Amino acid sequence: MSPRTARIAALNDGLRTTFTGGRVLWTQGIAALSAEGRAEILNRVRTFDVFTGDNDPHGEHDFGAFDQAEAGKVFWKIDYYDLACEGHSPDASDPAVTNRVLTIMLASEY
Repeated sequence: MSPRTARIAALNDGLRTTFTGGRVLWTQGIAALSAEGRAEILNRVRTFDVFTGDNDPHGEHDFGAFDQAEAGKVFWKIDYYDLACEGHSPDASDPAVTNRVLTIMLASEY
């Protein structure tokens, strides 16, 4: 793993595990679940650590999926935007020029 990729993965892990260092959004499908279901999903996103070549081919820790009893298949994804959130970040490894957005969704909403 390159130093740049390692830095991106570390920043992504920071956002995912603490919900700080970016924005965290959930879709209408997640919002419609019970409070208990949402709490379980948030905990599972925070503790997700099953990164493989299939779900993390670039080593950036920017995607995960799991099954949850109420929701079924849940996806989470981290995207990198420029500071104005008008386009892609010029350098996802640099938090000074990147807005990270973690979106949590039902697989059926993808």
